[in-house]
Amino acid sequence: MAPKMVTNFRRSLSFHNHTSHNSAKPKKTLHARSVSLPCPSHPIIFQLRDKIDGLNDWAASESGLRTSGWLCDGLIRMKMVHDSLDDLLQLPQTRESLRGGGHYPDLMEKLLEDFLRFVEVYSMFQTLVLRFKEEYSAAQIAVRRRDDSTIAVHSKNLNRIGKEISNLVCRFHSTGKQIMPAGSSHDEETELIEVINDVIKVTIAISATVFGGISNSSAFRKPCSIGLSFKKKGKSEEGIRELEEINLDDLSGLRKKTEEDVKNVSKKMHEMEDCIVEIEGSGERVFRSLINSRVSFLNVLTQ
Repeated sequence: MAPKMVTNFRRSLSFHNHTSHNSAKPKKTLHARSVSLPCPSHPIIFQLRDKIDGLNDWAASESGLRTSGWLCDGLIRMKMVHDSLDDLLQLPQTRESLRGGGHYPDLMEKLLEDFLRFVEVYSMFQTLVLRFKEEYSAAQIAVRRRDDSTIAVHSKNLNRIGKEISNLVCRFHSTGKQIMPAGSSHDEETELIEVINDVIKVTIAISATVFGGISNSSAFRKPCSIGLSFKKKGKSEEGIRELEEINLDDLSGLRKKTEEDVKNVSKKMHEMEDCIVEIEGSGERVFRSLINSRVSFLNVLTQ
């Protein structure tokens, strides 16, 4: 998907022209402010900071009741943050500032590296969610057939997928550790770098919440580890409610269950699969938005 181009943003101030016949004071001269850099009052800067604040509020708002809807809302909010960043990167004055690199000569190289890491991690996340969906679909067939041995295989596979999702956060260890040089003056270029740095920080923080919420759900954990995990890791590591509904290891002995019991389990698994599809779609939107942002950074160097 080609990054969208933002062409022109103009601001104007209008004043009522009150004619005064008895004023002897000379009129003040209004000086037009330079727009060589996106200043702090630029609409896109305001929009981007507002979306970052909204994403931080989302992370703080959950009261221990994490749902798939809450998770997808966070992913969509993160997509909106990166869409606004992409809008900012389309401005000619933004590109001029980033190319100059007066405060930080290696800025573009580090930004390109960071956003490549984001793209790689969310590509892996999409692959893992797809594997999760495929394993779960196959497990539903095994449940209908009351095939305990096949269900046990899928349970082990899901456990491995959960561990791989939780390990995605570790790939951010070298991301976002620069950007502000010590002692730099607070000018317009610094404001631009600060807001980009805030985008990187919130992306890492929210990604950790998303990956942790999924991987710590009981769909990926052994029954014996559930209680211990909650006690040690606390609220910040709680799982997603819908992904807590079914643990395949709890489904042993299906041949002894009634037909009604099997139908109820199949219904819950189908509902859980719908949640997985929603998470997959939201993650895909974030992934594409991250690609757009990195392409825009590349265009800063090439256009």
